Amino acid sequence: MTFVKFLFAFCVATLLVSCNMTENIYINKDGSGKFSVDVDASAMMAMMPSDSLQSGKNIDSTFSFRELFIENKDSIAKLPKEEQEKLKKLENFNMRMQMNSGTKQCVFSLNTDFKSVSELQDVMSTMHSINSIQNKNKTEMNSYIPNGGFGSNNSVLTYSYNKKKFSRKARVIKAATEKAGDSIPGSEMIFASSSYILKYHFPKPVKKISNNSALFSDDRKTVTLEFPLKEYMENPEKLNLEVEF
Repeated sequence: MTFVKFLFAFCVATLLVSCNMTENIYINKDGSGKFSVDVDASAMMAMMPSDSLQSGKNIDSTFSFRELFIENKDSIAKLPKEEQEKLKKLENFNMRMQMNSGTKQCVFSLNTDFKSVSELQDVMSTMHSINSIQNKNKTEMNSYIPNGGFGSNNSVLTYSYNKKKFSRKARVIKAATEKAGDSIPGSEMIFASSSYILKYHFPKPVKKISNNSALFSDDRKTVTLEFPLKEYMENPEKLNLEVEF
């Protein structure tokens, strides 16, 4: 799979045909952990005509962005220096793609490790940087990346954790010129059946949380919250969260 086709498959799956997106954060006792965004688009795949699925190949592959960049260093070198630096921040990401036409499974998972949750500010910014690359460059890569990048919702997202409290805060940086998905054919149906899920795993039991809709694991160390995907795209501040331990 070429670099541009990989990015195309990734962006399409996470924005145009996504059904459920889950933002996972695992925090260890020392504050390090793992971040991932898991996308289950199986419901959308189930709506596709059977004849179109039969012609497709089953996929179960794990990609390292670092390896992809090495393989495609010549094409990346043609990009402006600023955009090369943005892509470089993706080097620590890995992605698993699972597509099965028989079971109509379509699952993507993008993940990276972190030493501190403060690093996640760069994580979200990096994923959204694909959007700026497509807007500024008339390259072959540009033609493969649909508008919107990785679910860009015009906000800056920050995280903090100090063993006593955890917070997730989105700040809208500009008003959207159009409602989320207005330029996407069939977007109303997509957003109506799609969810954005927060699933956070902490090293200590949760004592208090700012959202009363949160669900807890038996040991109260895992918190789950589900929002309509449209809410994530149009009103990201509604997903703000504060947790006390």
